[in-house]
Amino acid sequence: MKNIEDLIKKNDLYDNIVIQKSYKSKKNTVAYVTIDNKPRIIKWFVPGLKQNMEKESKILKKGSRLNIPNVYEKDEENNVLIMNYISGENLCDVINDKNTSKQEKLRLMKLLAEWFNDFHVHFKNENEFQIRGDSTLRNFILNDQIWGVDFEETRKGQPTEDIADMCSSILTTDPMFTSEKYVLCKKFITSYVEKSPGRIRDVDNEISYSILKKIQWRPEQEETLRKHAKKIRKQGL
Repeated sequence: MKNIEDLIKKNDLYDNIVIQKSYKSKKNTVAYVTIDNKPRIIKWFVPGLKQNMEKESKILKKGSRLNIPNVYEKDEENNVLIMNYISGENLCDVINDKNTSKQEKLRLMKLLAEWFNDFHVHFKNENEFQIRGDSTLRNFILNDQIWGVDFEETRKGQPTEDIADMCSSILTTDPMFTSEKYVLCKKFITSYVEKSPGRIRDVDNEISYSILKKIQWRPEQEETLRKHAKKIRKQGL
């Protein structure tokens, strides 16, 4: 994985960038920077994933009225997107903070469900949905609102997939599979259904499947993941 310093050294276009913080990313290089003293996010896509840059750029431009970043610049030669910086706390940290009240967590589940409904409605095309993909708590920022980030895995699909993946993320972040986490998932699902009755189907099986997919990245937790995936498939949340 390259780092932002490499980009700056090789391109005069980025001489005015000051790096503030680098972020972990599975595929690309992402950093919080200032450009002419203005806060920005820079995302440098690896050459083989240029199509992901194009996809994310289109989503961000088309969804400009949603709570998602704005694109300031797309550098096609270097595979770079420059976006606005959204200040706030990562939603994963807030939800898993023992000092966050249960009432506040339930409120956030309602806001998160509203975000997904807005996204699905906005990108619906006749009977076809665009889903955000990679629906994890880490891809959301909380300030006075909830903001979604990272859309390179957006694709056509069914909203149930997004809802199930988010429930899977809630359940499998530390602390895993607590009774509170199950309550939060139920609140998230019911809040989404209130906004869009009948849109999601067979969500328990989808959640089970999403949990099982995590085994490939967490082989040391296979037994626990299989146990809870089976429980959800048979008994529901």
